Amino acid sequence: MSKPVCAVLGVGPGNGEAFARRFSEGGHAVALMARRGDVTDPLAAELPDARAYRCDAADAGDIERCFAEIRDEMGKVETLIYNAGSGIWGSVEEVSAEDFETCWRINAHGAFVASQQVIPAMKAAGGGNIVMIGATASRRGGPNSAAFAAGKAAQRSLAESMARHLWSAGIHVSLVIIDGIIDLERTRARMPDKPDDFFMAPADIAETVWQTSRQRRSAWSFEVEARPFGENW
Repeated sequence: MSKPVCAVLGVGPGNGEAFARRFSEGGHAVALMARRGDVTDPLAAELPDARAYRCDAADAGDIERCFAEIRDEMGKVETLIYNAGSGIWGSVEEVSAEDFETCWRINAHGAFVASQQVIPAMKAAGGGNIVMIGATASRRGGPNSAAFAAGKAAQRSLAESMARHLWSAGIHVSLVIIDGIIDLERTRARMPDKPDDFFMAPADIAETVWQTSRQRRSAWSFEVEARPFGENW
């Protein structure tokens, strides 16, 4: 394809879909990666030069297979947005060892494997973007985020290590921390008393990610925070 390729790993309703739409609007062919096709299949039919791929972020072999298909069918990936995340909640006494490993595997290990799939071509091209989508838990562990915070903190450390290693090669590695409640049908149903401006609009988050990926090399950001203006932080 003549268009630059953006791969979004973790496309669901909300942020993943919004990332795909924004990069498509920006002139990219988009690889839509998710375990199921309920969002990716109709989105691929709607967006120009988009393709849907089944991909389990917890399975290294599946990630490798999927990126091989993308390279074969769409070309080299210029931008990777790693949006896969596992939010298993509970205290250290409540979550299981399996829960803990699942959070690490999806949030950190999957990001590691996916990044390895795109780095060689980016280095050969002299540039590219790897954006990891973080959360409040990337920075601090709450009482009920024993598993999730550990996974997100590992992801943040991985991203920082990658940035320090890859920036000099022209690869902009960044972490966008989302600190707030995403505007989705299920969150609205759970919080019916909250006003519109309490929620974070996925399209606005996607714009932040787009602008981060467009930064000029002399003034790159590593960690970008996005939160509603009324958030108490």
